[in-house]
Amino acid sequence: MQRPSRFLAALLFAAFGFSATVSAQPAATPAPAPAAAAPTGGIQSANIFEVKPEASADPKYAEQTNGERARVQPGNNAPMWRQVGSGVTGYSSLPKSEAPEAGNLIQPFVQYPGSRLTNAGEAWRQVRNNWLIPYGGALLLIVMGAIALFYLGKGRINLHGAETGRKIERFTPFERSAHWANAIAFSILAISGIVMAFGKFFLLPIMGATLFGWLSYLLKNMHNFAGPLFAVSLVIVFFTFVRDNMPRRGDMSWLLKGGGLLSGKEIPSHRFNAGEKLLFWGGVFFLGAIVVASGLVLDKLIPGLIYVRDTMQVAHMVHAVATVLMMALFIGHIYIGTIGMQGAYDGMKTGYVDETWAREHHEYWYDDVKAGKIPAQRSEPAPPSQTVQA
Repeated sequence: MQRPSRFLAALLFAAFGFSATVSAQPAATPAPAPAAAAPTGGIQSANIFEVKPEASADPKYAEQTNGERARVQPGNNAPMWRQVGSGVTGYSSLPKSEAPEAGNLIQPFVQYPGSRLTNAGEAWRQVRNNWLIPYGGALLLIVMGAIALFYLGKGRINLHGAETGRKIERFTPFERSAHWANAIAFSILAISGIVMAFGKFFLLPIMGATLFGWLSYLLKNMHNFAGPLFAVSLVIVFFTFVRDNMPRRGDMSWLLKGGGLLSGKEIPSHRFNAGEKLLFWGGVFFLGAIVVASGLVLDKLIPGLIYVRDTMQVAHMVHAVATVLMMALFIGHIYIGTIGMQGAYDGMKTGYVDETWAREHHEYWYDDVKAGKIPAQRSEPAPPSQTVQA
């Protein structure tokens, strides 16, 4: 029994001796904390309440370059974007002659009529959406509504006397060809322009995005091709009819009395009355020149012109204003020339009008024809039809 007792004593001694040895030794020094890792660059986390002083407290804070700003506020690229927004030209490998604005992401600040002082793209958008679209559409609706009310209230302007059956040539085949070429081109331009400008308000909800997109794409291309045809035909129309649209006796009286539209009594006039002359000089010549010139710019057909964004924006605004005014004028012309006046459409369709029509609507012109000053037949008459012998 001694061996187990000795073995137990040895174990107890070893345990107490080891414990005493450990307690006798000084306390171990805690291991030093690992050194903080060196900054690796980029944006570092920080307590915003412990950042003193604030970077914006620097008196030259607003004048800092992008590199200086990155040292005090990493990730803040405001100086660079301020330069981009102010229209500063950056580097571009594209040739200046082919892409003069390639280094400019955002246009500089401007203030177009009707816009705030902002970058040119936003200023153009404000003019288009806040002025051209709502007021241009309202003008066209007002004109069409006024014509509809006039037609419902007064009806068509009919002849007071009976037709004689004797015809006077009012328009030669060349004059009618020039007019119809111009009228067809104008109709294509007007319809396509209305759809592109206002179609999303009255066609898109009905047709859907896909069909409306295809229709707009088709009309846009028709608009671009009809534009040059309209320009050429407009020049031909101007030189064809300019002589008979010069101011003459009776024009002022016709204007003061409104052409007799309200009184129902025709005011004497020459081949073209004062209203037609105003349409010719105001719509064909003045507005026509503006529409054609701005349209050629939008089509990039004027040689030597530098086509940059502000050029196209100004051209679009001028083009939109002139076309809306032109359409408003020509709507009345189309009405009088079709359903608004008896016999008016026949003059442009066949070239001839009845003597009664000429006497009632253009008395001075009729008197000149009867006096022999103007020939009643100005073009070569059509050859008589050949009777087929049995």
